[in-house]
Amino acid sequence: MTEEALDLAAALRPRIPSPLQPVEDERFTRHGVRLLLKRDDLIHPALPGNKWRKLALNLREAAGRPVLTFGGAYSNHLRATAAAGRLLGFPTVGVVRGDELADRPLNPSLARCAADGMRLHFIDRATYRRKAEPEVLAHLRERFGEDAYVVPEGGSNSLAVRGCTELGRELHGLADVVAVACGTGGTLAGLAAGLAPGQRALGFPVLRGGFLAREIRELQHATFGAAGDNWALDERFHCGGYARTTPALDAFADDFEVRHRLPVERLYVAKMLYGLLALAEEGAFPEGTAVAAVVTGQALAVTTRSGPHDSLSR
Repeated sequence: MTEEALDLAAALRPRIPSPLQPVEDERFTRHGVRLLLKRDDLIHPALPGNKWRKLALNLREAAGRPVLTFGGAYSNHLRATAAAGRLLGFPTVGVVRGDELADRPLNPSLARCAADGMRLHFIDRATYRRKAEPEVLAHLRERFGEDAYVVPEGGSNSLAVRGCTELGRELHGLADVVAVACGTGGTLAGLAAGLAPGQRALGFPVLRGGFLAREIRELQHATFGAAGDNWALDERFHCGGYARTTPALDAFADDFEVRHRLPVERLYVAKMLYGLLALAEEGAFPEGTAVAAVVTGQALAVTTRSGPHDSLSR
């Protein structure tokens, strides 16, 4: 890859800083809350939102080497990595959870990855759970190249966290609270670190399990040497877990789309906005609070009210 191509901002021309859009919504204003949408979904059509922020420094570090990463059959992260490979001209390998998928037709998400040149490798679920172990990584490197640059599932590592600090810095003086939906926690870890004194970050996990706070602290320790105290999680709005929705969530998202003429992605963004409205109604925000809600992108994904599609991943 040429030196010019390694300058990702020049090569991809992301829209940075992303727009901050005020939203007039009486459901918030009657509780004294001013809602703003941080439109990270407009950063780049192929690498929207936190995908650009988490991948940019990793791709610069990869320096044109093959990038090997992980995800489920509907992974936004896999699609963004594949698109970056096509745009910047480096090979990509996607290790997909579920070896039973190898003999099935590709779903639209994986088909997009393949069309963008990603080599797909399906592994069984037990091995996938061990994907970070040296033995598994050594086997993958032996198969796909010893020089392959490995990015973890969801893209969350220290470089990703550093990339997301810019999101916090873009909001200095513009919001009291910054809210974001959380999958692997990398975006919140960096966002919170980039905020100014007096601002705080609020995360809405989209998975069950109560594990995310520990992972965010570990990411901040690994990146900055210590975990910050200006962030919190509200675990009540995952709606049963990843890829699950409820009739109430769907009705809220449908209504928000009609009110504001903005498509609302259901797996992440809808849950965050739904949680913010519940908190406003509970009086969690003091009168006059400005809340910036990060719109992290528009996903190509399948949701179900009864339970998660088994192959979905962040």
